[in-house]
Amino acid sequence: MNTMKSHSKQQGAALVVGLILLVVITVLAISGMNTATTELAMARNDMNYENAFQAAETGLEVALGQGLFNTLAGSTVTQTVNTHDSVSAEIEFEDSSIVPDKAFSLGSGSGVAAYHFLATSTATSERDPGSTTDRDSSAIHTQAFYVVGPESSTL
Repeated sequence: MNTMKSHSKQQGAALVVGLILLVVITVLAISGMNTATTELAMARNDMNYENAFQAAETGLEVALGQGLFNTLAGSTVTQTVNTHDSVSAEIEFEDSSIVPDKAFSLGSGSGVAAYHFLATSTATSERDPGSTTDRDSSAIHTQAFYVVGPESSTL
């Protein structure tokens, strides 16, 4: 009879321990799913930013490659990279400076000037073109450069 008493005292203990373990495993699984969902969203956002970054770089390359360097008016190049990415690049004249002669004296020039320009490329990467979402991204790249030419000419 002693065995019956000890057996009756332990009835249901395995069920309670099992349920507690199931609750713990369920909480861990839900936490893992939330972490994975957050990491996927972060990866998607990073991918959209990289797309915008590369589109801005492409915009600078296209704008500089076309050679639209005008000291009187700025030039703009706009293009759609794909259905989600677009870029607009502007080249603006900033200033000109004389190029020193062989003696490197800044008081007089050699008839040659450096024309300073600023190229700015703005790119956007949209998850759903036409509507704003929290997954959209943009990048702006700026590059300064100069072109050497005759001192009093207009490029």
